[in-house]
Amino acid sequence: MSARRSRRSAGLLLYRRSGDGLEVLLGHMGGPFFARREAGAWTVPKGEYDPEEPAWEAARREFREELGLPPPDGEAVPLGEVRQTNGKTVTAWAIEGDLDPAAIAPGTFSMEWPPRSGRTQEFPELDRVAWLGLDRAREVIVTAQTAFLDRLAEHSL
Repeated sequence: MSARRSRRSAGLLLYRRSGDGLEVLLGHMGGPFFARREAGAWTVPKGEYDPEEPAWEAARREFREELGLPPPDGEAVPLGEVRQTNGKTVTAWAIEGDLDPAAIAPGTFSMEWPPRSGRTQEFPELDRVAWLGLDRAREVIVTAQTAFLDRLAEHSL
């Protein structure tokens, strides 16, 4: 099995209850490929990890790296895993909590941009973070990750 097919990510899906039902905190993926996209460009704050690192610890570490804030304490609801079309397997937990998206200081990544230019640019991991109701979240989240929203809704009934 190639390393590409065995890539794994872990993340935390923060949720809160509002008058309109559940809201989840999603991030819009940064960088030039997602700049003009909405549908399929939002994600659970997550990141890749090595097989030696427990997924739960990776999810908490990635929350801090992606958002620049400590992960919330509270009961972690396992949401299982999904396989995305890019071959990556994502494992997630939901935690009830609240935070102000304006307080977020996202991590960054570097890549060659424009392609084949020889220039490296830095981009935010997440260029926007927002609270979204479940219906709106389903419209914009990475398709495979809609299963996390469904599992959260089932748990919260």
